[in-house]
Amino acid sequence: MNSPWFGAACAAVLMAAPVAHAQDPNPNNAARALAATCATCHGTEGRSVGGVPPSLAGQSKASLLQQLKDYKDGKRPGTIMHQHAKGYTDAQLEQIAGYFAAVKP
Repeated sequence: MNSPWFGAACAAVLMAAPVAHAQDPNPNNAARALAATCATCHGTEGRSVGGVPPSLAGQSKASLLQQLKDYKDGKRPGTIMHQHAKGYTDAQLEQIAGYFAAVKP
């Protein structure tokens, strides 16, 4: 995924997420909008096809949140996840983790 278009697409998705969050007063819709940005790699509603990257649906909120924070803080290595995680506030990461934890695998 070293295409120049991939980087532009990721940037567009990351820039759109906070806008969707800020405009929607319903926290469930805001969490879903934030989580939708993960679909490109992790599948619709966090259900990955083929296991790489891993499915997020149904994982524990605490585990997902810790992994996201570890990416954000540079404690967990990754190819792109550390860049994605840095684009969100801790509150947004908590919303994303909560959304995927509530989705049935």
